Amino acid sequence: MTLLEELIEYSHNCIEDTAHVCQKHRWACERFLRDVQHTKTEEFPYVFDEEKAQRFFNWAHLHRHTKGVLAGEPIDFAPIQRFIFGNVYGWVHQDTGLRRFRRAYWQVARKNAKSQSLAIVGDYELMALGEPMSEVYIGATKTLQAKIIYNEVVAMLKRCPLLKDKWHESYGVIRHPKSDSILRALSKDDGKTGDGLNPQCGLIDEYHAHPTDEILEVINTGMVARRQPLLFIITTAGNNFGGPCYRVEYPLVEKILNPALDFDVVDYFCMVNELDRDDEGTLLDDVKNEECWIKANPIAAAYPEGLANIRSKLASALESPEKMESFLTKNMDLWVNQSELSYMDMAKWKERGAITAPPIDLYKQDMYIGIDLSMRIDLTAVGMVLPLDDDGTTKYLVRAQRSSSTSPISRPLSVKRIATHEKTDKAPYRAWARAGYLTITPGDVVDYRFIDTWIQEQMDNLGVNLKEVCYDPYNATQFSQELDSRGIVTVEVRQGMRTLSEPTKAFREEAYRGNILHEPNPLLDWAISNAVTKRDHNENILLDKAKSTNRIDPIAAVINAFSRAYVAELEDLSEYVLSDEFSL
Repeated sequence: MTLLEELIEYSHNCIEDTAHVCQKHRWACERFLRDVQHTKTEEFPYVFDEEKAQRFFNWAHLHRHTKGVLAGEPIDFAPIQRFIFGNVYGWVHQDTGLRRFRRAYWQVARKNAKSQSLAIVGDYELMALGEPMSEVYIGATKTLQAKIIYNEVVAMLKRCPLLKDKWHESYGVIRHPKSDSILRALSKDDGKTGDGLNPQCGLIDEYHAHPTDEILEVINTGMVARRQPLLFIITTAGNNFGGPCYRVEYPLVEKILNPALDFDVVDYFCMVNELDRDDEGTLLDDVKNEECWIKANPIAAAYPEGLANIRSKLASALESPEKMESFLTKNMDLWVNQSELSYMDMAKWKERGAITAPPIDLYKQDMYIGIDLSMRIDLTAVGMVLPLDDDGTTKYLVRAQRSSSTSPISRPLSVKRIATHEKTDKAPYRAWARAGYLTITPGDVVDYRFIDTWIQEQMDNLGVNLKEVCYDPYNATQFSQELDSRGIVTVEVRQGMRTLSEPTKAFREEAYRGNILHEPNPLLDWAISNAVTKRDHNENILLDKAKSTNRIDPIAAVINAFSRAYVAELEDLSEYVLSDEFSL
């Protein structure tokens, strides 16, 4: 059987085995079969080169296991590894012979040979691919984490007699003198500048733990001069819903894999091994059912020692419920909110109500503005809500904007302030500003006149009817008086359970129904993912700024606006029911 035939057979078997293979894994197999079918067609200029894929497998077989029950034994890849790396190294452009997949993502539970796999990729790209002056970098949140793969490379090379004298290691750098190539782990300082990096290969470890995409982008931007670079992301699931892995990469991977969507990134290989959820986000698999563990553990759950380890972790989680979150993320590869009190199910938020453009002409539509004013040296958020009629159903278009005090480059104090916010909040404020989601105001403080101007621009540009400006009275007395003097209706929205519990609940319920329409806005998504709630004995809830892991002011501003827009719609409905026009 040829390698291609092996992978085709593997794909068919996985697609049929719904009990042991998760949906995204099956989708990856379906994608592979479609690619095989489209080989050499006009729209698909790629071919599967068995020789190049087998060359990588032969290289892997030179290595030996460094730890565990197989320590000292030659490495023979499990079926899932042969599928992944067969794809990554087998597909090439039919004219150039250069690799097709320049980016790869593999999400799988712990103890499934992730570090070992990336270590082999690393030294192959260093020594065996054939690229002169190759540079291989390992990126993680901490240098210690990056050293895990680095140390695995060193340990395996030391156990490979055939590669003796082909490499040497000193001062944290592995060198291949013949090709003048290097491999090293990136430090925190490298993530700040990336000066001088020209990566052939970047290995991103445990991307779920990365607070920003800084390391990834340092590697990615340095690859532009390479003929066939490879950026390989490998991770488990986590609980940082505001981080780039869950917020950007995981949804993109899901979109690429989903056969129901007419979407592809042809040079991006994707594989996810996890337990299955339904469209509502409800877990379909019973974590106590050992038969389904292999979905998230295609290697660990395939041998007795691995199963025993998972059993032990589950027993500990059942005995101590506070450990269950760790079990679900690390062992079942499930994204789990940091807190059971997390405000919004982000999967539902992203799936329902998302639009790419306003659904209708907004001319003369009612608009409610919500403001979450800061101290003048901090950050201020403005949100707007427009109730829209959709065949008798009220839907709400929401937008959010944020202002931050800073000054031109010539004013270092304020530049330092915005840079400080980026560091403390772990948010790309300047990038969001360039994309139009954030307004950076001149001066050392937030000038509320810019907010006034922004409101006027929305009215002029959209042609909307501004009904009310809804504000948190904290820090807002003078600002509201200025608006009142110009004839703009302002409404205090007290920030308490009694005032905001019902609107906060209603906003979430309407979002789950698909009635909250929202355009792409990474800043608003980030704020919602950060939001957690507090509740009282009567089940009233309120966004908890003190316990939220990061800033939530954009969603707070939106809810201020929604609190009035929602009430207004209910009042209009009540008036209609009581009128002579209403009849059963």
